[in-house]
Amino acid sequence: MQIQEFLARKNIEVSLKKYGIEALNAMALGLFGSLIVGLIFKSVGQWLDLEWLINFGSIAQSAMGAAIGVGVAYVLQAPILVLVSVAVVGLSGASLGGPVGCFVAVLFATEIGKIVSKTTPVDIIITPAVTLFVGLGIAQFTGPYIQSGMEQVGAFIEWAVDLQPFLMGIIVAVIMGILLTLPISSAAIAIALSLSGISAGAATVGCCAQMIGFAVMSYRENGWGGFISQGLGTSMLQLSNIVKNPKIWIPPIIASAILGPIATIGFKMLNVPSGAGMGTSGFVGQIGTLEAMGNSSKVFLAIGLLHFVAPAIICLLICEGMRKIGWIKWGDLKLNNG
Repeated sequence: MQIQEFLARKNIEVSLKKYGIEALNAMALGLFGSLIVGLIFKSVGQWLDLEWLINFGSIAQSAMGAAIGVGVAYVLQAPILVLVSVAVVGLSGASLGGPVGCFVAVLFATEIGKIVSKTTPVDIIITPAVTLFVGLGIAQFTGPYIQSGMEQVGAFIEWAVDLQPFLMGIIVAVIMGILLTLPISSAAIAIALSLSGISAGAATVGCCAQMIGFAVMSYRENGWGGFISQGLGTSMLQLSNIVKNPKIWIPPIIASAILGPIATIGFKMLNVPSGAGMGTSGFVGQIGTLEAMGNSSKVFLAIGLLHFVAPAIICLLICEGMRKIGWIKWGDLKLNNG
């Protein structure tokens, strides 16, 4: 009881929800605000031959660790001295352990920093010193091992997809699509695993099937606002409806399973880690595909077909069939803010 009271007094909540969902989502936002936006800047800069925009992108991407650190510390409601210190921890954690190593170092540094915050007359020295010492130490001793482990998992997935492109194309597309719709960042997972090549191409198709699928299926109930918010934003908006009627998830999952092996075998779609788990969100998945495959007319055609047209047609056909047999009813896909 005394420990629980102490943690409550220090505003520390040890729970899966706090660390596994809220903090991880903050990590994803840090990735979006640095690495992914940097990718967009660099890609547009390269297309338009604007050196200054390419430099902007490089700077944004190099600040990934600091962005993750500040994002996680903010969600954990860290005091200001802890928050600014974990920006440094994040940079070190990212350089040594990638996004996951950064997350681990920042998480421990933030919570320990909160414990020592405002406990001494020299808080302005002690709090950042302890936060930095803990965070940098964890980054130094665990980061390389975490990064190596994540790279090995990512390499195994790529090897498996190369070995069994049909079966693994289905598995990767379905799993990444499901993760995109759950309150877990598929983008953060793809980046953490350094997912690239055809495995990343399959992941992108799976994510697109969820976003475009739900956008098209629910158009009559949500209009253009719902269509754009899901098709270019996130299919996570449908999560509450999935809880009420899980059957509405069937069309996008089937579309992912169909298009995954078509992407790996038929079109040999590729992507980069920062685009693999984004789908059509802000067109980042498409920008990543262009970076990985070039911007030829064939690539644009493949993107249009597998990322937009095919998911829309497959999901709409399956959804209409399910409406006729009563598995999906009017209002099942209605967004709360739609």
